[in-house]
Amino acid sequence: MDRRYLALVAMIVLMVVAMVTMRNRKEFHTLGGVVWTTEYHITYESERQLDDSVQAVLARVDASASKYNPQSVISRINTNSDSVADDIVQRIYIKSREVWEASEGAFDPTVSPLANVWGYGLKTGLKPDSATIDSIREFVGLGLTSLENGVVKKQDARTSFDFNSIAKGLACDEVGRMLERNGVENYLVEIGGEIACAGHNANGGMWRVSIDAPVESADTVIHTSAMVIALNRGGVATSGNYRNFKIENGRKTGHTINPNTGYPELTNLLSATIVAADCITADAYATACMVMGVERTQNLLGNSHETAVMLMYVDESGNIAKWENDEFARLRNGK
Repeated sequence: MDRRYLALVAMIVLMVVAMVTMRNRKEFHTLGGVVWTTEYHITYESERQLDDSVQAVLARVDASASKYNPQSVISRINTNSDSVADDIVQRIYIKSREVWEASEGAFDPTVSPLANVWGYGLKTGLKPDSATIDSIREFVGLGLTSLENGVVKKQDARTSFDFNSIAKGLACDEVGRMLERNGVENYLVEIGGEIACAGHNANGGMWRVSIDAPVESADTVIHTSAMVIALNRGGVATSGNYRNFKIENGRKTGHTINPNTGYPELTNLLSATIVAADCITADAYATACMVMGVERTQNLLGNSHETAVMLMYVDESGNIAKWENDEFARLRNGK
């Protein structure tokens, strides 16, 4: 066989191999946008762009769990026009029940009617009297509901669910699962400050996540880093009332309503950051911590080996202080 012919065949084979290699080469992609009036940023390493798949996941979460979507599954359950929960609503309900029980009711997704009457929800809100609070508390409480064979049951038809406090965490997890189904091993999904991540960053190191300092601001978002933690898998969420509060007659009321009392929880706790196996768990516990306060959070999560927690609060001298459990200290030290 002619040597020139063999050389030509070899060259063609090499060109094909090079083209396939280039096409299948993994690289980091970035995606950003706005969903549920908040920004999101996603970084992932893949052989191809998965932007359309990300949008599909976000749309599916909205169609299931958003109370602001009148056609969503949870909206239909709230208006009693339907009671069947899809798989997303079932997962978010089960997680809510888990954290509700662990926190002794501090986390409760049925609390929105109380938030509304205090002016932190969909309604303007007035200064409610005790009779108004007591009347609303009659139908507020996750214990008044159940999930049986995919059907949500309510003892009182007026009970409604607001899963927005953990919907972003759920969405982060869902995007992460989609990426993994498509062979992605390294990614970071951030929606409104809630994060789900796995693997390593573009430099081959652990993902480094900045935790905001509790800088008070009622009308603008101010990002000042308090510390940086490093991790290669898990979910991160921070909750606080320093960006969502009212000042009336010189007194500040936080946006976290205590479901057990019906009143805004006024404590010295400024923010709670949770790192857990997934973002929906971190999101739920971060909200619960703001109701529980420093001491109850320490009692519940102080010795946990599964959940990392860091609290920032005002000490007796009026200074900002920090408390963390051993699991959080390990992440802060990059271990």
